[in-house]
Amino acid sequence: MSPLKVPSLQQLRRYAIARSLFKPTSLPRAIARLGFVQADPMRAPARAQDLILAHRVKDYRAGDLERSYPDLAIEEAFFINYGFLPREALALLHPRGAPRAWDTWDAKMRARADEVLAFVRERGDTHSKHLQAKFDHGRMKRWGGNLNVSAHLLQGLHYRGMLRVARREAGTRVYQAIEHPPQDDSPEARPARAARLLDMVVQLYAPLPAASLGYLCRLLREGVPHLAVEMRQLQEHAKSRYAHVQVDGLLWFWPQGENPMAARHSVDDRLRFLAPFDPVVWDRRRFQLFWGWEYKLEAYVPAHKRRMGHYAMPMLWGEQVMGWANLKVVNGRLQHGLGFAGGQRRRGGAFKVALDEALQKMQEFLEL
Repeated sequence: MSPLKVPSLQQLRRYAIARSLFKPTSLPRAIARLGFVQADPMRAPARAQDLILAHRVKDYRAGDLERSYPDLAIEEAFFINYGFLPREALALLHPRGAPRAWDTWDAKMRARADEVLAFVRERGDTHSKHLQAKFDHGRMKRWGGNLNVSAHLLQGLHYRGMLRVARREAGTRVYQAIEHPPQDDSPEARPARAARLLDMVVQLYAPLPAASLGYLCRLLREGVPHLAVEMRQLQEHAKSRYAHVQVDGLLWFWPQGENPMAARHSVDDRLRFLAPFDPVVWDRRRFQLFWGWEYKLEAYVPAHKRRMGHYAMPMLWGEQVMGWANLKVVNGRLQHGLGFAGGQRRRGGAFKVALDEALQKMQEFLEL
C-alpha cells in the first residue's frame, strides 16, 4: 500500500467494528461468517457465546445456540480457545496431538481412557453421570482444583477427536463417539491445513497488530500442536499471505482483498454491551490502541481488587468505547451499573436514549 493510501488508526478502528458487527442474519450464517464463537460458562447476565451472537443473529434469545445445536452443522471444540465452529472446520484440527496432561498419564489412566471410549461407543450418547454410575474413577488434583476423573477423561477424548458433543442437557455436555476420515498428511497438505486455520483467526479478528497476530499463532500452535512447525512458518511469511501496512509505527495485517478505507465500512450510532470475548474487544492490545485505555476481565480477581467489576462489558457507542457496564438480573429485573474511562460520565440526552434502547434490547434478549 503506497504512503498516500495508508489508513489512519481511526479508519482501522471503523473497519474492525463494521466488518465484525455485520447486519444480523440467521444463526448458521452468523457462525459461518464468524468462523469461531468463543464460549464461556459464566452467566453475567448470559453466557459469552450468547452475548456475542445476540449482536449478529436476528431476533436471537439467550440459549438459542444450545437449543439449536443438535440440528446445526456446527461443533463444540477447542480451537484457539474453547467454542463453536462450523463442522467442516473440525477436520482441520485432527488428528490432534495429545495435550501434555495426556502424555503424562500413567498406564492406569490410559487404560481408563480406553475403557471410557469403549463404553461410549457401546452406549451411544453419554453424560458424565452415566460414567460415574458405571465406573468408580474418583477425583484428581489438577489445575488447583479437585476434578472428577470421569469428566476429565471425557474432555481429553473430546480434545483428541475421539468424541464429539452431541448436545447439552442443562448446560452439561452429552458426548458420542466419532471417527474422523484419514487426512492427507503429505508435506504439501499440512501447510495448506495450517494456512486455512490461520486464515480463520485473521478473518475473525482483523485488522491485527503484528504482535497480536504472533499471539494468535502461539495459541494455534497449542490448539493444533501437530501443525506447530507449519504455523511457525506461516507466521514468518505473514507478509506474503495478508495485506499489511505500517500505521503510526506499528505493522497491521488483514485479509487480502479488503480495503480498510472503503466508505462501506460505516458504523451506526447504536449502543452495544459487548462480551469480554466479543471479536471487537477480544484483542486487548488492539483495544488499547483503538480506545486509549486498558480493559480487563476481572471475574477471577478478588472482589476488593476489582476496578471495573465482576463482569464488566465494554460499552460500544458508535465508534467509541467510553466505558463499561455490569449487568445482572435480580428478582427477574435487569439491573445495571456503569463505569467510564477517565471518570468522565456521559450525561447528554443522546447517550441516555441510546442506553435505554440497549437496555431494552438486553431485556428482550434475556426474555425478561
